[in-house]
Amino acid sequence: MGAESPENGSARLSPPPLHGFGVADRASRLEPMSTVIAAIRSIVTYVVVALYVLLMGPPFLLIALIVGSPRLLYSVGLWGVRLGLFLSGVRMERHGLEHLQHDRAAVYAVNHASNVEPCLIFDVLHELFPRLRILYKAELRKLPILVRAFDLAGFVPLERGNRDQSLPAIERAADALRAGNSFLIFPEGTRSRTGELLPFKKGGFIMALKAQAPIVPVAIKGARNAMRKGSLIIYPVTVQVRLGAPIETAGLGIEQRDELVARVRGEVARMLEA
Repeated sequence: MGAESPENGSARLSPPPLHGFGVADRASRLEPMSTVIAAIRSIVTYVVVALYVLLMGPPFLLIALIVGSPRLLYSVGLWGVRLGLFLSGVRMERHGLEHLQHDRAAVYAVNHASNVEPCLIFDVLHELFPRLRILYKAELRKLPILVRAFDLAGFVPLERGNRDQSLPAIERAADALRAGNSFLIFPEGTRSRTGELLPFKKGGFIMALKAQAPIVPVAIKGARNAMRKGSLIIYPVTVQVRLGAPIETAGLGIEQRDELVARVRGEVARMLEA
């Protein structure tokens, strides 16, 4: 009696299960669903934060104008930022907080690849309130409620490509630094579409040199995964924020601005790659 043939059934071999293909197939089905969920959360975030600004902004701005102090506005802004991050599901890991300069004014230079980064760094630097200023794009002055808050807080608008406006603005910012107010800057000037670090513009560094204030390099890693340039969807991811050791400017002149820019940019790049 010979061995039973495969056709008889007892020696039939079943093909191995395609586990890898099953996982890939499930992942391909889940990805659109995760995008839909992120889109819904994003819509909820935008609506709730917009209502928050409309309801809380005017009365607290009026109170701040009456008392002549922006301190309350910083708190309202921080609550709004944390509300938006919570609703969208964006989480944050903080590193290097020992480099916060509590006892002296400093310039915090941050990379910029996503609209999420300003919210994250505003939260990280909240211990400096109300002596934190922002060097921001003049285009943001189109926002009606926020522009009044910006002016009261002493934020300084900067028009890119307008030398006649930018030089006096940098001088005003340097005066604020000398008076003990720290500054937050995004030296790339715009968001990077690829996530690669763009060339740094010199305005914020000239401001630091004029005031002889240290520059703290800050690297935010993963924010582009939360929200890419050109997209309105905010994805629930964890973002890392890392502060580097301050780079001193004491004794440096304006003619050394290029070396200072290169040094700060190199440190931000190094932290992004870590």
